[in-house]
Amino acid sequence: MFHYGKLQPFLDDESIEEIWINSPNRIFLARKGVSQLAPVIISAQEIRDITERMLAWSGRRVDLSQPFVDARLPNGARLHVVIPDITAEYWALNIRKKVLPAFSLQDLITAGSVSDAVAEVLEHLVSENINFLVSGATHAGKTTVLNSLLGSLPTGSRLITLEEVFELTPRVADHVALQIRQVNLEGTGEVSLRTLVRESLRMRPSHLVIGEVRGAEALDLLLALNSGIPGMASIHANSANDALRKISTLALLAGPNIVREFALEAVRENIDVVIHCKQSHDGVRRIVDIAVVRKSSINHLTAESLLFWDGRRYLPGEIDFDSVAKLQNVREFLLRKTSSLRMDNDRKHLSEL
Repeated sequence: MFHYGKLQPFLDDESIEEIWINSPNRIFLARKGVSQLAPVIISAQEIRDITERMLAWSGRRVDLSQPFVDARLPNGARLHVVIPDITAEYWALNIRKKVLPAFSLQDLITAGSVSDAVAEVLEHLVSENINFLVSGATHAGKTTVLNSLLGSLPTGSRLITLEEVFELTPRVADHVALQIRQVNLEGTGEVSLRTLVRESLRMRPSHLVIGEVRGAEALDLLLALNSGIPGMASIHANSANDALRKISTLALLAGPNIVREFALEAVRENIDVVIHCKQSHDGVRRIVDIAVVRKSSINHLTAESLLFWDGRRYLPGEIDFDSVAKLQNVREFLLRKTSSLRMDNDRKHLSEL
């Protein structure tokens, strides 16, 4: 049984999405995307003690040689800590809770994050081993969507997930979860996401997933996908097109010998669909765009909306299917679904007049 002092009531409150501490009297809470000052004061020593208890369970540490740390709490919440002298005076904590456990696309439908018709499209794309990039800002629900997509993997799939901190909880029978390891006190022993990608290829994966792409591991993921292993990843970005630009830029961090043209081609050939997520003003996290990567763009990356949320409902985009070779196997299905959705929306529009 773990108890974290004055923070425990906020950890137990299911309406609270995130807790962050700037100083003993500046502790904030977020509910449905809206922040407020918590009615509590916790001394600097108490904050350190609570943090140490949290880290003890995870097996990770924070000290002057390692002033940042990410860790997972027993309830699945994610902890991020920064200490002085990186911060000005006090230990800074962020605790992001798992607000919406979602293990399938049906769970997303129940939460209002996606419609039945759009979920059916996504399920079909997953079954066809399409490579996905899930994008969005912080708190947009990227991990939740990623976890839900994994619930639609074909029976018999062998899934390998790679993360900085364990967050994904897919209900897949044959699943191995790997996470990075920080450097030890002697300055050795680090295991990076790049290393995990390379090692995972020896583990006979049928599907490979990186929880979040933030650095040079972008190139390793793209090369793994190029070997024929279907995969997914999430990335912080403001739109589907921004996500493509960002992952191609991150791939350049792998080394000075990686040129822009190679990175663009790697993204163009190995990412098929971008799912963009957004949190609305009322706190609902929703898939707002399902965009297909155009394969015919030579000098730049472009994603065209297959389905998008207009603020009230999902509408079909205008896709040139001749430019998206990877989707030819599902072309007829997608044409049928988008045409059906267009007719449904037309009928609803007429009934509202």
